[in-house]
Amino acid sequence: MGCFLFYGAETLAEAPQTEMHDTPLDLATVPWSRQKEMVRVFYKDMWDHANTALVPQLFHPSFTFRGSLGPTLVGREQFIGYVHFVTGALERYTSDILALGEEGLQVFGKLRFHGYHRRELFGVPPSGRHVWWYGTPIFTFEGGLIRDLWVLGDVYGLIDRLRGDSSEPSDSHVATNETYR
Repeated sequence: MGCFLFYGAETLAEAPQTEMHDTPLDLATVPWSRQKEMVRVFYKDMWDHANTALVPQLFHPSFTFRGSLGPTLVGREQFIGYVHFVTGALERYTSDILALGEEGLQVFGKLRFHGYHRRELFGVPPSGRHVWWYGTPIFTFEGGLIRDLWVLGDVYGLIDRLRGDSSEPSDSHVATNETYR
């Protein structure tokens, strides 16, 4: 099954949409604390629309960030640059919240990030493919704002999908029992 993409008024292209198996949370039915609501706004309102005007409402002035694609950033301006980089490389970038938990001043979760590959990423030229990867964020709050965000991302799975190797990550990145002998 394809997904139609429009490029301006003059061009229509069909790009295959690969299978993603995890079902996002039904955000209308999940009970939200203030911190979880900030995480929802962070992903669904800020990231999904590249709405960086929300950054001052969400982040502590000394915000620190380790992103799912690897960079470690300090401050709001560096983070805004990262948002523009990712959403520029991946058209129709979307964050699917698959699970959220909370403990004290931390919110953690399982997410799927996806979009259509439109600019070079990890040395892979634009392909137009629908690509995705999973991430596990840990948000730490201070003074009612996000003070730190650490995200572990399935970069190898993303790189495989960027290259068109498969819809699932290849075994070339998987350690086996033999790896540790």
